[in-house]
Amino acid sequence: MAERYEYKVVELREKLIGGKMSGARLEKVPNDQAAQGWRLKAITTADVKGRLGPGGVEGILVTFERPVS
Repeated sequence: MAERYEYKVVELREKLIGGKMSGARLEKVPNDQAAQGWRLKAITTADVKGRLGPGGVEGILVTFERPVS
């Protein structure tokens, strides 16, 4: 029987006003998820809906997977 997986997607956004995502934050998220048994599957750029107004902000979607026990 094939192994089954579950997936988790984390949205990371650039700040709405200036600034960029820090390398430290990009490093922390996968390390935090790995501590919970998640494995990095993919990183995708995307327009992520912001909290203010109808527009989006540039960001990334980080997808993790882990075997279902």
